Order: sequence, then structure tokens, then C-alpha cells
Amino acid sequence: MIAFKSILFFILAPGTVAGLIPLMFFRNGNQINTGLFSYLAFPLWVIGFATLVWCFYDFVQKGKGTPAPLEPPKELVVAGLYQYVRNPMYVGVFLINLGYFLWFGYWNLLLYLILYFIAVHSFVTLYEESHLKKTFGASYETYMRKTPRWIPRF
Repeated sequence: MIAFKSILFFILAPGTVAGLIPLMFFRNGNQINTGLFSYLAFPLWVIGFATLVWCFYDFVQKGKGTPAPLEPPKELVVAGLYQYVRNPMYVGVFLINLGYFLWFGYWNLLLYLILYFIAVHSFVTLYEESHLKKTFGASYETYMRKTPRWIPRF
């Protein structure tokens, strides 16, 4: 049942933010020629989608919950892609949306990408991190000190 709820949430949340919204509402207006950069769109889409699938799997298997706020993980997930950044799902959506901009070249898609990052960064810093500190305590604070928020350290 948890897997089904995760699949449903996958379709609704990332499917909306990295699919419906950018492709329905922001694929118009002025375009720029992204040239050879447009070919980066395909690997960005694949990496972004694979990131989301991997993270959803880890939430179900390791976290014993779903990415959906109504049934969150019962255990802190720090394995998989979460060992490199604290927010790989948001990074995956960012990569997909960056791919849209590079492929289509619409300025509106670049604006959407910027607004997406501002909204997600604000949500993470103003709500999510404090909520996770309350939920997981010292283990999350240790995880925060060791693991960057957005850009991995290799």
C-alpha cells in the first residue's frame, strides 16, 4: 500500500511541478537559441527522472513511508542519493526543468526554473528543516552538518 501511495504522489507532485506546469503554461513567449546546449536536455531528463525514482524507492524501503506529507518516512533516510545532498528530489525536479529550458529555449521556462528554486529553497529553509529537526532530533542535525543542502561534495 505504501508503494501505491508513493506512485500516486509521484504522479501528482513531481508530475505537476516537472511536467504539467512547465509544459502547459510556460512553453510560449520569446525563445533563445540554446544551440548545442539543447542536447544536454536528454541526459538531464534521464538523470532527473532516475533521481526521483531512486529517492521515492528509498523513502519506501529505508524510510518506511512515502514522500507525501500525509504519510512521511518513519526513519530518517540518509542512504542512496541522500548521502550526497539533503534534497535530491528537489534537485531531480530542477534538472528536469533545466532540461526543458535547454530543449525549448523559452525565457518563460528559465523564469519558471528560477521561481521554482526560490520557492523550494524558501520552503526547505523556512519550514522543512525545522520540521525534520523536531521529528528526527540530533540525528537530523548531525546529518545537516555532514551533508550539503543542494550541491554535493565528492
